Amino acid sequence: MTTLLPPKGEFQTFADDAHYTEKVKEWGLSTTKEVKREFWYKTSEQECKVTIKGYEIYGNNEDYNTIVIEFEDGALSCIHPAYLKEMQSPSFTRSITADSEKPVAVSKKETKSPSSKKTIAANEKTPQKEKISTKKIDLPSEKVHFTAEVQQFSYSWNHFNEENDEVVILKNVCIEEEPVIEIGLAWCSHSKTLKKFELSPGDKLEFAGKIVKKKLSNGKDVEELYLVSEPVPYKINNPSKIVKS
Repeated sequence: MTTLLPPKGEFQTFADDAHYTEKVKEWGLSTTKEVKREFWYKTSEQECKVTIKGYEIYGNNEDYNTIVIEFEDGALSCIHPAYLKEMQSPSFTRSITADSEKPVAVSKKETKSPSSKKTIAANEKTPQKEKISTKKIDLPSEKVHFTAEVQQFSYSWNHFNEENDEVVILKNVCIEEEPVIEIGLAWCSHSKTLKKFELSPGDKLEFAGKIVKKKLSNGKDVEELYLVSEPVPYKINNPSKIVKS
């Protein structure tokens, strides 16, 4: 059964076809001259076609969007642009099916308290990342050069405006100095600058930026696949000179 996240009241609609084309291309959902009108919505249990009815605007500078999609039965739901883009990949259903099976396998082996299950699941999936994230790291105060890989897209709860902000979760983050400093997991805002690169999980990046110790706070009332199950203790501010490979 599909879990719906209906829009909160009124949302932005498209003024005309040109406006629709502009927004769809901005979200990276169509690169052809003939802009798509239907998109795949996929879960581990179903695949169906949806259309885009509009979008919500949020963020301090109102530069973030959540897409409003319509199902064949007329139901509306909100979705992150990058997540809808991922769903268009032929391998998407297979990957989320594999991910959904992992916690089940752990729970069959372990019948102790829920907290112990979570600890075992985290240790089995990312032992190296846990080790990196818990060791003491002396963070540089100045801007430095980073290498990293896109792990996923997510949301962070903004306590000031009480809204979710789009973020990018980065893994294998390293400060490329002598000696190299291994950070592990970090996060940064999914800003307009980053959106221009149309990032996808697995993309490798080089960039300059400042890093601070600031733990990611998971977004509220978002789909489970947007949540991050392991600690992300560091934030990278204002990445620049970005190179994607």
